[in-house]
Amino acid sequence: MSERSDPSTDPWSADASADRAGRDTEPLSTESERHRAAIARALESGGVLDPDLGGRSGPLWGSDALLPDDPEPGAEPGPGSGAAPARGPAPAAPEPLVEPEPAWASPTWEPPSGDEVREPVEVPVPAAREPRPARFTDTASGRSGVVETAVAEPSPETAALPVSAQDPTQPDGSVQGYLAQRTLPVRVELARQIGRKRTRLALAFLLLLPLLLLAAFEIGDDGSQPTRQTADLAGLATSGGLNFAVFAINSSAGFLLVVVVALFFGDTVASEASWSSLRYLLAAPVPRGRLLRQKAVVAALLSLSGVVLLPAVALAAGLFWYGSGDLVTPSGSVLGFPLGLLNLALAVAYIAVQLSWLAGLSLWLSVSTDTPLGAVGGAVLVSIVSQILDQISALGGLRSFLPTHYAYAWSDLLAEEVDWTGMAHGACSALVYAAIFVLLAHWSFQRKDITS
Repeated sequence: MSERSDPSTDPWSADASADRAGRDTEPLSTESERHRAAIARALESGGVLDPDLGGRSGPLWGSDALLPDDPEPGAEPGPGSGAAPARGPAPAAPEPLVEPEPAWASPTWEPPSGDEVREPVEVPVPAAREPRPARFTDTASGRSGVVETAVAEPSPETAALPVSAQDPTQPDGSVQGYLAQRTLPVRVELARQIGRKRTRLALAFLLLLPLLLLAAFEIGDDGSQPTRQTADLAGLATSGGLNFAVFAINSSAGFLLVVVVALFFGDTVASEASWSSLRYLLAAPVPRGRLLRQKAVVAALLSLSGVVLLPAVALAAGLFWYGSGDLVTPSGSVLGFPLGLLNLALAVAYIAVQLSWLAGLSLWLSVSTDTPLGAVGGAVLVSIVSQILDQISALGGLRSFLPTHYAYAWSDLLAEEVDWTGMAHGACSALVYAAIFVLLAHWSFQRKDITS
């Protein structure tokens, strides 16, 4: 005879089935909703202390997921609570994971024997590379060469020091070994300027001009012989080599030599600014004062070469074609060949000194603009305006303050008795103007912002 099952413990009894059917059809009670909310909070908290649990901590599983006012598992539900009795004990909380101790922390651990101990491996340090030659090419001149670079190794006393301690700065703030006197040598700048096309073209034209004048005299020769009564230098140019050289100087000193000097001085700094290479020269670093001085020295050498080249070629061509005769002046006086040659050299020297005002003005304009044509053209324009104003006799004594007033004072050397007054005034006036313009150029360049 089968024993009748207890409907409270038998899940297949009729009462249990009816109970399940009632739960499936009836809405959830308020207590069931509270249990579900507690489980959801437990899953979200992950075992962290929940303030709704009355100070309890630990994993929120099983009975710990109940709210404070929920009945404890296994306790009889209170009257009127409507809670179902508990159906078995609550599952136990999972044990925490324990991290295993390392082998060396065990009291029975012993180090390996000597045969098993590995020796430290030394990593070889690569040796310093030998200095290798590097080829460079100057884009301005097209010259190329090979340079070797090497890095000096620090001494054993300073090998462990930082780089700032190994390479201390000098009292002026520069790094050890830097000397401003060695930056941008004159020979380097001179080679760069000679390699430029405008320098070659300018010197080549000065070289060819006497030959063009010689060809013009031969083509237009009417067969007449020059006499001492000829009033101008052009009529006496074919009387000898000295006269031909004097005519070449007289015909080119007013404009051609002015353009050449303005070109060499006005293009020296402005061209670097227009090429955007001026900032790299200053970052080399080359001090601004030294950069301006070196470029001015090179421009002076090129200008002096142009001023000397023209009369030298003219004298050589005149001596070859017309012979070595005496120097005949427009006034009718005759100077012997040695004295005439000396006076010709003094005339060339005076022209070089008198054009110094134009060199200073061109240098000032060169540092004031980034356009070489503006600097060269501005200097030539000032010279032309000064010559025009010098022709106005109404200005009287004010004309003596013009920089071109004494431009042709060298013609006094063609007389038997030389008057040095005009040349002395012209040399002093030119040097004063040159000093003023050079100071202005230095002052402007020291305060200029290199933005090109």
